[in-house]
Amino acid sequence: MQYKALAAALITTLPLFAHAQSNVTIYGIMDAAVAVEDTGVPGESRRTVINSGNQSSSRLGFRGTEDLGNGLKAIFNIEAGVAIDTGAADSALFGRRSVVGLQGGFGQLTIGREYSPIASVAAATDVLGQGFYGSNLSAFTANRLTRRLSNSVNFKSAPLAGFSLLAAYGAGERTVDPSGDLMGVALEYANGPFYAGAGYHRLERLATQDDKELAVGAGLKLGDVDIKANYLSADQAGPNNEFEQMNLGAAYTMGVNKFFVNLQRNEIESGARGNAWAVAYTHALSKRTNLYASYGSMRNDARGTFGLNSSSTALVPTTTGSTPVSVAGADPRVLSLGVRHAF
Repeated sequence: MQYKALAAALITTLPLFAHAQSNVTIYGIMDAAVAVEDTGVPGESRRTVINSGNQSSSRLGFRGTEDLGNGLKAIFNIEAGVAIDTGAADSALFGRRSVVGLQGGFGQLTIGREYSPIASVAAATDVLGQGFYGSNLSAFTANRLTRRLSNSVNFKSAPLAGFSLLAAYGAGERTVDPSGDLMGVALEYANGPFYAGAGYHRLERLATQDDKELAVGAGLKLGDVDIKANYLSADQAGPNNEFEQMNLGAAYTMGVNKFFVNLQRNEIESGARGNAWAVAYTHALSKRTNLYASYGSMRNDARGTFGLNSSSTALVPTTTGSTPVSVAGADPRVLSLGVRHAF
């Protein structure tokens, strides 16, 4: 009888427990791959490695809401990156995203570490999903475009006739140059299969001209075909160093199979250029799990040192050793085979 009474008590409390936890979601992605990398540097050999995140960065996150009444909700999201190949966490525990804020008929207002306005446009117009090698994530490396903003206040309006406004202010919290204060804005338009967006950042400097960042892109879905293109630019302080990248890609879905192709051009005002092409393939085993293959190749000119970026890894033309050195004119390429599971 005591066991029956205990069981009945537990069953009675389950609905209350489920209700209390219903506004909190635990989610994540686990992605691992075997890759063959070639930096293209003379004298350097190809190597086989185990990577984490060659389609999507592996992560563990918590997000939730609380209904405050009158259509207003409190929201939060913290998200940690993890390397599946080693089990190591990112240097900042919740460096991928850590925000708290309010959501209502006006849209969403958050404070913390958040994706920048430009990041939203770039992600929406990358046919590779900012995942496979050859994605536009390479534009956010080497202190070019800003993808995430720490110490930031962020606003995204509710859609109005398909238009959404994004605005952000990131406090650099420094008293030396560059101060790091960043102001950004983006305007997005989504109507059925069509998307278009444009974003602009201005990074404040104390002693020299401010840095300027720009993203413009569009996408169109025609049945089983997705076409996406974008232009990304970072004009940093100083002469002849404006960076530009252009992407044009397409994807075709055929049942549980999906095929991707992307062409990319990189250029720096000083004369360095690099052209990349990438192909990828995914095979869905279920709604949450897929296998994938990805290949990317970069062709640099005599001044170019551009590399290939996947969601969590980068292959750049550098020497190996304790002090890597960039090698101009080298042509990196990489093949990756992996499995991805989302939960």
